[in-house]
Amino acid sequence: MSCCGEGASLAAIELARSQPDPVDDHVDPAFLREAKDGATELTLIVPDMHCAGCLAKVERALLSVAGVSRARANLTAHKAVVGFDPQTAEAEELIAAVRGVGYAARPVDPAVFNNVADEEAGAELLRSLAVAGFAAGNVMLLSVSVWSGADEATRNLFHWISAMIALPAIAYAGRPFFRSAARALSARSLNMDVPISLAVVLAALMSLHETIIGARHAWFDASITLLFFLLIGRVLDFRMRGVARAAATRLLSLSADSARLVGEDGRISLVRAGAVKPGDVVEVAAGERVPLDGTVISGWSDIDKSPLTGEPLPEAVRDGCAVFAGTLNVTGPIRLKVEKGAGDSLLADIIRLMEGAEAGRGRFVGLADRAARIYAPAVHILAALAFVGWFLVGIGWHDSLMIAIAVLIITCPCALGLAVPATQIVASGRLLKEGIIVKDGAALERLAGVDTVVFDKTGTLTGGDPRLAEEPEVDDRTWALAAALASKSRHPLAKALAAAAQDRGVTPLSVEDVREEPGAGMEARFEGRRVRLGRREWVAETDPAESGGAFSEIWLEIPGAAPKAFRFVDRLRPDAAPLVARLKEMGFGVHLLSGDRPEAVAAAARGLGIAEWKGGVTPADKVAEVERLQREGRHVLMVGDGINDAPALAAAAASISPATGSDISQVAADFVLSSGALAPVAEGIAVARRARRVILENFAIALAYNAIAVPVALAGFATPLIAAVAMSSSSILVTANALRLSLGAGKRATAKQQPRNALADTGREAAA
Repeated sequence: MSCCGEGASLAAIELARSQPDPVDDHVDPAFLREAKDGATELTLIVPDMHCAGCLAKVERALLSVAGVSRARANLTAHKAVVGFDPQTAEAEELIAAVRGVGYAARPVDPAVFNNVADEEAGAELLRSLAVAGFAAGNVMLLSVSVWSGADEATRNLFHWISAMIALPAIAYAGRPFFRSAARALSARSLNMDVPISLAVVLAALMSLHETIIGARHAWFDASITLLFFLLIGRVLDFRMRGVARAAATRLLSLSADSARLVGEDGRISLVRAGAVKPGDVVEVAAGERVPLDGTVISGWSDIDKSPLTGEPLPEAVRDGCAVFAGTLNVTGPIRLKVEKGAGDSLLADIIRLMEGAEAGRGRFVGLADRAARIYAPAVHILAALAFVGWFLVGIGWHDSLMIAIAVLIITCPCALGLAVPATQIVASGRLLKEGIIVKDGAALERLAGVDTVVFDKTGTLTGGDPRLAEEPEVDDRTWALAAALASKSRHPLAKALAAAAQDRGVTPLSVEDVREEPGAGMEARFEGRRVRLGRREWVAETDPAESGGAFSEIWLEIPGAAPKAFRFVDRLRPDAAPLVARLKEMGFGVHLLSGDRPEAVAAAARGLGIAEWKGGVTPADKVAEVERLQREGRHVLMVGDGINDAPALAAAAASISPATGSDISQVAADFVLSSGALAPVAEGIAVARRARRVILENFAIALAYNAIAVPVALAGFATPLIAAVAMSSSSILVTANALRLSLGAGKRATAKQQPRNALADTGREAAA
C-alpha cells in the first residue's frame, strides 16, 4: 500500500549502497576536527565493511589520496578515521576514494564514538584480576612454607617477600573497590565495597605490623586472595553488561548522521543532520537512509520502512507523500522538504519512548541490591561490637583488632557477590546453547517472573517472506508471462512470484523493452502489445471489491483479457504455533500486537490460537498496552523485532528480539534469539526460573555460612587466615551450586522434545 492508500509497488529493491554521488558534494567543516598530531581528522561511516579484506581495501583507498598521513578502519564500529593535510587533500576526495572502491561512505560526528570510559573500566577490571591472581598464587606458595613450620629467620624472610608482592598488588587491584567505597563515604552512605575495603586494608596493615615486629603470623595471603575472588565476581558482572554496549555501537553504523542539503543555487552539501532546519530541502539517493522526516517534493521511489515498522514490503512514494527518518530509499532519487528537525523526528520520538520506558524498568531492584542494603551496615556493626566488646573484656587493642578483622573477612560479601553473577554466567551459557544471547544478566530475574507474553507479528511470528496465499486461476501462458516480468524485479512480491513460477517448472516467455516505473511496477512489450505487472490501480481499472483484503497482491495486465491477481500472505514461522501452545500449557497469557492491517493480524491470530490481539497499532499504542497489562498486575515479556517495537520492548518487564530484527530492537531487548527459531523463548523462561531458584539457594548458602562462621569469629576462635579460608570455601560452594544449572540439560531437553514434536503438526497447519 502506498502512502496515499494505494497497493505496494513493484519497483526493484536493489540496495545500491555504494552508488557514487557527485564528487563536488561539500562536506560541512563541523565534521572535521584537529587531532593531537596536528593533522585534520575526518571520521567516516562505512556500513558495508564485513571482513578484514573490506577493511584493508578501504584503508588502501584512503592512503592512496595525496595528503593523507594515516587511515585506520574499525570493522566492529564500521568506521574509518582519516588524518590528512587540508592544504593537499579535501574531505570530498576522501569520500570519493572510498566510494571508488565500491563502499558507501558518509561523514559522521566523531563525538558519537566517545564511549571509551566503559572500555577502560572493563580493561582495568581485567588487569586488576590478573594482578590479584598472580600475587595470590605466589603469596600462597610462600605461605605453604610458613604453615609447614619454617624456622624464625625463614618465616620472617617469607613474610617480607609476601609483603613486597602483596602490598603493591593490593594497592593496584583494589582500586575499583577503594574508589567505590570512598565515593560512598563522601556521600555519607554505605555500600558493599566499604566493608570489603576495610577488611582488605586492615588485614594488610596488620600483616605489615606483624611482619615488622617479627610475629608468628601475617595474613597477606588472606588479603590478596579476598581481592581475587571479589574481582572474579566483578568481572563476571561487567561481562554481562558488555553486549548492550556492543549493540549500541553497531547501531551507530546504520544511523543517518549526515544529510545532502540542496542549496538555493542547486549545489548539494553534506552537512550534519542536526544542522538541517524545517523548510530545507534534502536529496536522498537510491540506497541511502532518509535522514529526517519530510514530504516528497520531487521524484518517485519505494521506501523500505521495515527498519521502522517491521513490515517487509516497500511502500511507494511520490509528490506529497510523507517519509520518515531511518527508512531506506530503495529505487530512485527523491527530494524532500524537511518538516521536522532531527530531535523531533518519528525515530527520535520512538527513542524517547524507549528511554522513558527503560527509566521505569530501571526502578527494578534486584535480589543482590536488596540484600546489600541490610548486609553492609550489619557487617560494620558486628565488627565494631567485636572490637569494643573484646577491648572492654581486657584482652588489649591488638587482639581485639585481630578479632574485628577476622569478623570483617569472614563476613566479607564474597559469596554474596558471586551468588548472582556466577549464576547469571552459567545460565547465559546454558541459554546460548539454546539459541538465546543474554545481554543483561539482571533481566534473568525479571524473565523468571513473567506471566504474560506479548508478540509482534511481522518478522517475529511470521517470516517476513511472502508466499502465494492461494492458487491463482490462470493458465500456463499467463503464468509464463507473469514469470517473465517478475524475474526482472527484486521487489519482495515479484521475487515470491518468480520463485513460485520456478517451483511449478514454468518457463518465462520472452518480452521486450522491459522497464521499471518507480513506485508502480514493471512494464514490457509482448507480441507487440504492452503488458504490465504491478499495483492494481496502475495495471488496470478494477473493482475495489476485488482487493485482496488480508492479502498483499500484484496484478498482471493480459492483452485482450481481464487483469489477473496474484495474492500473497506472510506465512507464520513453522515453530510459532507450537511455541504459543507450549506457553499456554505453562499457564502464560498470550497477546498479539501489530502495526499491520487488522485483517492480516486477525488471520495470524486465528492460525496461532491467540484470542487477545490488536492490529494497526502505533509504537505508543504498544507501550500503552504493555503498561496497561502491568498495571493490572501482569509481568510482561515482549517479543518483537522492529524499531516500532523498541519502546514496548523497553517498557516490558523483560524482552526478546530475534537476531534478524532491527539494531534498535536488539539494543532495547534484554535477550536476542541468535538462531532465528522461536522455540527457545519457552526454554529461556524455564532456565530463568531455575536460575532464580539457584540464586536464592546461593543466598541461603551464604547466610548459613555466616550463621556458623560469624559466631566463631566473634568468639575469637578464627584468625584472619582461617577467616579467609572459610570465606574462599563459601565462594567455591556458591560457584559449584551455580554450575548445577548446566548439568542435566540434555535429559531436560530430551524430555521436552516429545511434546514439541506432538505440536509440530499444529505449526505446519498454521503455516499453511
